[in-house]
Amino acid sequence: MARDERLQQAYAVETPDEVRALYRDWAEGYDQDVVDQLGYIAPRHAARAFADAFPDTTGRVLDVGCGTGLVGQELRALGYRHVDGLDISPEMLTVAAKKGVYDRVMEGDLTARLDLPDDRYDGIVCVGTFTHGHVGPDGLRELIRVTRAGGPITFTVNDGVYDAQDYDTALAALEEGGHARVTARARTDYLPGENIGCRLITLTAG
Repeated sequence: MARDERLQQAYAVETPDEVRALYRDWAEGYDQDVVDQLGYIAPRHAARAFADAFPDTTGRVLDVGCGTGLVGQELRALGYRHVDGLDISPEMLTVAAKKGVYDRVMEGDLTARLDLPDDRYDGIVCVGTFTHGHVGPDGLRELIRVTRAGGPITFTVNDGVYDAQDYDTALAALEEGGHARVTARARTDYLPGENIGCRLITLTAG
């Protein structure tokens, strides 16, 4: 379990309302806490993995669980021109919008149906959302729904929940059902300051 007090609070939430409350109070100091102090590196790793899967920088990309825009910054640095951000926290979205890396930002809860049409995006990146108390493997189906067939979905799963929530079985079911296929899989650093890693996975939507 995390040593950092804020991270302990983040890993203890259990409901969407608790997630909203957590990030309402954390939004302004989030980048300093997780990037500067804990070395949060997952956004960079995920953006580069996504670029490997989807080199077309003119495509429409959605950053799900965008928070303060850390992934958006990495995608823009890699040349992606059309990136939207979605998050459950309006306060985090306010911080993200100020960075100017998204075409638009919108509220959405991945534990429910997103207010987006089927096949809306050419690709998706989702970092830090499949973790303790936030979103479980069922959320993958919603990401697949809003991604066009053949589009990549690059996401992280916190090491602390990957086995506990049986992501292997969930991914196998998606493949067996023809909904998506796993095209890349790795284990990488997530929060080096806490010695926390993650699984970095790319699906191709069916």
